[in-house]
Amino acid sequence: MPKVGWGEVPESSAMAAYLFMWGIFTAVMFIGTLKIDRALQLVFGSLALLFFLLALGDATGNIIITRIAGYEGLICGFSAIYAALAQVLNEVYGKIIAPMGSVK
Repeated sequence: MPKVGWGEVPESSAMAAYLFMWGIFTAVMFIGTLKIDRALQLVFGSLALLFFLLALGDATGNIIITRIAGYEGLICGFSAIYAALAQVLNEVYGKIIAPMGSVK
């Protein structure tokens, strides 16, 4: 949006604080998944890690941390796709088509 004149580029410290707060929220949501499927634990755990890595990358300006966050984001995204696919397929077919790693 800054390129089209609809706002200014946020300072890296502001962006780091924003991403850190999302990391805290997602970490608390991860705690809530500890009694349900492992697939959702992976999604929320990797998402919390992603937010913290992005915040650290913005706070330090370290491009290596940001690049690692990008790869970790791919893991998070693929785990979310699998979890969504598994939930839908298992519900539609009434049996386990794609295992989610149930917590006993």
